[in-house]
Amino acid sequence: MDDELMSTQPMDDQEASLERSLRPTTLAQYIGQDAVKQQLNVYISAATSREESLDHVLLYGPPGLGKTTLAMVIANEMHVQIKTTSGPAIERPGDVIALLNELQPGDILFIDEIHRLPKIVEEMLYSAMEDFFIDIVVGQGPTAHPVHFPLPPFTLIGATTRAGLLSAPLRDRFGIVEHMDYYTTADLEEITLRSADILATQIVKAGAHEIARRSRGTPRIANRLLKRVRDFAEVAGQSAIDAPMVDHALTVLGVDDWGLDEVDLKLLATMIKYYNGGPVGLTTLAANIGEEADTIAEVYEPYLLQVGLIKRTPRGRMVTTAAYEHLGLSKPEA
Repeated sequence: MDDELMSTQPMDDQEASLERSLRPTTLAQYIGQDAVKQQLNVYISAATSREESLDHVLLYGPPGLGKTTLAMVIANEMHVQIKTTSGPAIERPGDVIALLNELQPGDILFIDEIHRLPKIVEEMLYSAMEDFFIDIVVGQGPTAHPVHFPLPPFTLIGATTRAGLLSAPLRDRFGIVEHMDYYTTADLEEITLRSADILATQIVKAGAHEIARRSRGTPRIANRLLKRVRDFAEVAGQSAIDAPMVDHALTVLGVDDWGLDEVDLKLLATMIKYYNGGPVGLTTLAANIGEEADTIAEVYEPYLLQVGLIKRTPRGRMVTTAAYEHLGLSKPEA
């Protein structure tokens, strides 16, 4: 099996070790997503008491909310092994067979970006998920013959930022479907304080609150901003990170008071300057700001919708009155 099936992009060993240390390993350590945790705790406890594998799980929501981390937590709580891959890395049916063949009874196969699975691979997963077998055809022409390939009971955990792109047959085979929403500032503040402790970085509560407030409701961004603010504090010779240091560092980094970065602001400004606030199509907008349409739809747009700076209409995206106010612009008369 190709190495790329079972890994992401290579990381420095020290950096990879640091990232793993920032990840919680149990539901008790996992901060936020309380409703999801409460339900998963019931499902895991029930499956464990019956000595069965957990039902298949679909986790969906914006990027950076901890879907991969939660999959690892589930494996740890179930006391089983987890193998990770991603939809784009699985190109052929043989890749699926190689992955499933390595699983022991009860193990977890985690597929990130599951909405990007090739159709032929997705169809092969139907019987694997439902009845724990795969039928494959071996050979070609007159010598071709079907082979019944039994599988041990396993749990498939799929993660996606675009649940709407999953086909109905695949989506229906997940017994547990959980939506992960943006984190509250209070949860992000707690995550920032925990991460600072792991990184052996001193930070006051007001500094952690400022990072949390400008992290777009996303733990991944909170941890990234914490590391960058730590750099500024160390260079400035400041022993503990406080709110003024956070504000200084994030201002230099181009992160504004709402957590918007240069791309967010450019997107809003383009809609206002060239399209009178919209409506404007996604592909047109992507061409104007030099970003991929998928990147805008998956990374930037969800948060801008969440905070009410843009809205979707049948004719395209439009900025709201709040966007004009945030940019310090006057909204033109209709």
